Amino acid sequence: MKDLFSTQAKQYAAFRPTYPEALYDFIFQHVRGNENAWDCATGNGQVAQRLARQFKKVYATDISQKQLDQASPANNIHYTVSPAESTSFPDHQFDLVTVGQALHWFDLDKFYAEVRRVMKPGGLLAIWGYGLLYIEPAIDEAFMNFYDNTVGPYWDNARRLVEDEYKTIAFPFTIIPSPPLAIETEWTLDHLSGYLSSWSATQKFIQQKGYDPVPEFIQQLAILWGQGSRRVRFPVFTRVAIIA
Repeated sequence: MKDLFSTQAKQYAAFRPTYPEALYDFIFQHVRGNENAWDCATGNGQVAQRLARQFKKVYATDISQKQLDQASPANNIHYTVSPAESTSFPDHQFDLVTVGQALHWFDLDKFYAEVRRVMKPGGLLAIWGYGLLYIEPAIDEAFMNFYDNTVGPYWDNARRLVEDEYKTIAFPFTIIPSPPLAIETEWTLDHLSGYLSSWSATQKFIQQKGYDPVPEFIQQLAILWGQGSRRVRFPVFTRVAIIA
C-alpha cells in the first residue's frame, strides 16, 4: 500500500469532495448487519464519520498518521495506523468493509485475502472512487490540459485505474450494480486551487521541479471562471459485492 498523501494531509482534508448520500443509501440497503464496519484507507475519516451514524462500532485505518491527525473524533470510531493488507482484526468481525478512492494503491491479492478473513459470512465489501471533474466545456478543456500535460508525467501508474473507473482492476467477486451516482457541489476558484494542491502528482511536481504549478494555472483559469462559485460534478463508480 502506497502513502502519497501524508505531505498534503491538511489540503486533502480541507479540499477533497464529500461523497453523496445516495452512495451510502445504495450501500446500506445491501448490508445485513450494523454491528461493526471497517473503513480502510480512511484518510481524514470522512467515510468513517458517516458510517458511525449507521454502525455501533467503526474501525478506521490508514497508513498515514498525518491523515488520521485530520480526522474528527467520535465515541464509536476507533482510528488506527495500519496497512490495508495486514491488520490485527479478529476473524469474521465486520458486517461492512469500505474503501473510498484508494483501492488502486493496494496490493490487491493480499487485501482481498484480508477482507475474506475479517468479513462476517454474507458481509458487504463496498469500494468506490470518483473520476475527473466536469464544470463546463471551456473550463474542462483547460483543466484536462493541466491534468494531462502539466502534472500528467508525475502521476503514479496506479492512477490509470481510476481513469478507467476500476473497470480494469481485479475484483474477484460478483458485482452488485449501482444506480448512477455523482458528487455535485459548488466550488469557488480558491477551492479548486486547494483541491489541485492536494493531488499527489502536484506534490511530486513541486518536489522535482522546485515550484508550484497551481497558482499560474489558476491565474489563467480565472478569465474563464469569472466571479463567484461554479457547479462541479464528479462521476462516482463502485465495486460492491457480498462476501460469502
